This record gives sequence, structure tokens and C-alpha cells, in this order.
Amino acid sequence: MRIGELADRIGVTADTVRFYERAGWLPRPPRQENGYREYAEADAEHLRLLIDLRRLELPLEEAARLASYCHSGHCADTASQLPSLIAERRADIGERMDRLRELDARLADLERHVTEPPRRAGFSDGTPGARAALSVLDSDGPCCDAAVAIEGVAEGGCACCTAPAG
Repeated sequence: MRIGELADRIGVTADTVRFYERAGWLPRPPRQENGYREYAEADAEHLRLLIDLRRLELPLEEAARLASYCHSGHCADTASQLPSLIAERRADIGERMDRLRELDARLADLERHVTEPPRRAGFSDGTPGARAALSVLDSDGPCCDAAVAIEGVAEGGCACCTAPAG
């Protein structure tokens, strides 16, 4: 099959096939007399496995190595290494989800801060959406209460929304 047929069959572009071939992750196919690549069924299986492993967000080198093992008849090596790679991937995803939950909480705090009236005197006029004017040139600190909120939320809490101690 030609490169376009292979790409359509796997659901990628011909450029993707060329990328994997140039990088050495997909064996170079023989060429016909007219210079067209001629891919075999084994090439399609190899590329499908490689693409599917990448869709699981395995690192390219790991995905290519595992696909190459199978392509060269060493599927037992792939089967023995895959469980630990899956466990590592799931741990990475869990950590990313934790970071995203933390980010979502900080963004929710910031959203609340910039859409609700200020809670302490000295910040804006108390009406929703009314925020202090930007005065960047004549201030040593943040330019407005929104900037104060961004800095505060990024650092774990906004001073204007936190009740004073005492």
C-alpha cells in the first residue's frame, strides 16, 4: 500500500508517517520503480501499535521501542514491560490531576474575587465589577485590587478577602 493509503487506514496524515519513518521509529519501506513507498501489512500493524501507544501518551521513545519489539517478533518483551509503563503513566496522570484541581481552586478564588464586591475598605467602591483604576505609574505596589487578588491567590490567599487576625 502507498503512504496515503497507510495513513488513511491508521487515521493519521502522510506527514505523520513520514515523521516516524525519518525518525527511525517506522522501518523504511522498499520503493517501487516510480519511487513510491510500498508498505506491507506488517508496517500498518507496527504503525498502528506505535500510534495507539502514543495516544496513551507514552513517551515516544518508549512507544517506539515497544512497537519495535512486537514488529520484530519479541511481543513477550512488550507484554512484560507494558504493566510498569502503564502504572507510571497513571501515576503521572494522578499527579497532573492533583495539580489541575489545585489550579482550579485558585482560579475559582480569583474568579470570585474579581466578580464579587470587595470585603474590606480601601478597595474599589463595593459594587460588583467596580475595581480600582489602574495606576501603574505612581504606585510601588500592585496597580489595582485585581492585581492584588492575582498575586494573593497565586500565593495562597488574597489579603483583601482574608479577615484580619486579632
